[in-house]
Amino acid sequence: MWRSRQHRESGQAMVELVLVLPVLALILVGIIQFGTLYNRYVTLTDATRAGARVAAVSRSATDPVSATTQAVRDSASNLDQSKLGVTVSPSTPWSAGGQVTVTVTYPYSINLVGIVVKAGTLTSTTKERIE
Repeated sequence: MWRSRQHRESGQAMVELVLVLPVLALILVGIIQFGTLYNRYVTLTDATRAGARVAAVSRSATDPVSATTQAVRDSASNLDQSKLGVTVSPSTPWSAGGQVTVTVTYPYSINLVGIVVKAGTLTSTTKERIE
């Protein structure tokens, strides 16, 4: 009796695995995609802060906008530089006590098994007082 019962249930585990494995794989790919997206957002935020700090102390530089843009790009070196958008305002003139705003944009897409679930643009903005 024990032997026939075990024989009838021998394929049950395989069927359960076949039903559950694609769902688990999809969840794992989703977690990896969201982790990558979060990493890019943190990198973007850090790059914006680094650029704003350079902008705050570059009032007397010959080209403070270029120095700020370069600081952002240096801080976000692991992102695709051709897709990185950097905006610094005001462009000129900078006066002590004024405010400079650095905005950085980067496109993203959440791709699950070849299907784009969500796409858009990550944006980070930092404002600093010019010293």
